[in-house]
Amino acid sequence: MFQSVRVGGRAKPEVLVLGKFKGEKLDTTSAKHDTDGWIKAASERPEATGEAGVISEVTGSSGFDRTIIVGLGDKDSFEPGVMRNVAAAVGRRLAQVKATAFEADFAGVLKGRRFDTRQAGRAFGEGLGLIAWLADEFRGKATTVAERTKLSVQTADDAFAKGIKEGLGFAEGANLARTLSNRPPNICTPDHMASEARKLARETGMKCTVIKGKALTDEKLVGIETVGAASEHKPCMIRLEYRPSRVRKGAKPAVLVGKTITYDSGGLSIKVGGGMRGMKRDKDGGCAVFGAMHTIATVVKPDFPVVALLACAENAISEVAYRPDDILTFRNGVTVEVTNTDAEGRLVLADALVWACEKEKPGYIVDMATLTGGVVVALGKVFAGMWCDDDQLRAKIEKASEISGERVWRLPHHNDYREMMRSVVADVHNSAPVREAHPIQGAAFLSYFVTEGTPWAHIDIAGVHATERDAGCYIAGPTGYGARLLASLIEQG
Repeated sequence: MFQSVRVGGRAKPEVLVLGKFKGEKLDTTSAKHDTDGWIKAASERPEATGEAGVISEVTGSSGFDRTIIVGLGDKDSFEPGVMRNVAAAVGRRLAQVKATAFEADFAGVLKGRRFDTRQAGRAFGEGLGLIAWLADEFRGKATTVAERTKLSVQTADDAFAKGIKEGLGFAEGANLARTLSNRPPNICTPDHMASEARKLARETGMKCTVIKGKALTDEKLVGIETVGAASEHKPCMIRLEYRPSRVRKGAKPAVLVGKTITYDSGGLSIKVGGGMRGMKRDKDGGCAVFGAMHTIATVVKPDFPVVALLACAENAISEVAYRPDDILTFRNGVTVEVTNTDAEGRLVLADALVWACEKEKPGYIVDMATLTGGVVVALGKVFAGMWCDDDQLRAKIEKASEISGERVWRLPHHNDYREMMRSVVADVHNSAPVREAHPIQGAAFLSYFVTEGTPWAHIDIAGVHATERDAGCYIAGPTGYGARLLASLIEQG
């Protein structure tokens, strides 16, 4: 929608943006901009309801080409996250009128509210940044791509401006995740993800290691190796590490694990009835972790190490594809009977979780994956499913969810679910013979690969990683869900 969005600049703003609560008059600070009465008149039109994101405007008033009055919703229930969709509504209108610079003045309308102005600015910046993204990377000569303008935003409120800048940085990480998600499987292979990770490491000063080929065998990463064996695009595990110049004394690394299945045919348990369409997005857990690492290295910059592990493979079909009835022995000694080759994500995640526990000595682990259709049945497209029995880690994730607006809902762990995963011929099977508790089965399976006592959370994003319609901050396509959530988690220290 925009070529770029930035804070500041010397360009004279063409557009003034003011806010108005539902059922309220224009506040006195905003009214000071009104030199000719036209802004007040616009704020009192029937369409100026004050509903969040609803716009009324006037042209050629008070020294601006255009003044936009945007609704902020109910005053009593207002919270900073509302500014995300407010910014999206404003951004869509600014794109329509091809504005290049605007001034945002919410100082008066937000005065006295019980929240951090900087946090409101951050949500506003995220909304502007997210709405700026467009899925036009692969448009060809048969499409006329609309010209995208560069947009600058100015505000006299220093805290709000600082928040906008932070928010744009968080949105950039999410948009990077969306761009990778949108790349097709003939381009975005495991090698392509590795190449992008090396590029990110060079740009941000992080360290990147790619484990593939014989190294996968040597490190006993049997899940990644097995799932990816049938594809000519060979699997790998990508390790990205952010390490500050001075590590806080006694700090352990946070480890972020992402399922990165660049395409999922279902393997020999092949997807049918159109089930393969959209499976380029089975890598979106890894894309979210990737985007989060960009934000962590460029905006958050914590004083402790953060390690990302992307378990990359293409689940294809050939004469060397793994089969139902195969038994795999994982690095930690757990044996797995394969009952469904379309339950491949948990196999590659198992490798990364064992590696994280054994090699990284983590303070905590969070894995993110498009793991089950069952979580969509349970929670729809509103919440991601979260499994976490560590109270401190769960509280941090829930706080990060509140800040980012990326919602999570806790689902249960219980030993009875672990027992559901028991196999007659091996320790566990990768998919239980019954559909009951389907999303919980995935979490129960993964628990066998996390060392007891290690704080760990599993987040299933199958319902929230993409949207089918234009709404709020997003256009139809990937949402980059999780990139801002994970970065906000790391931000808490």
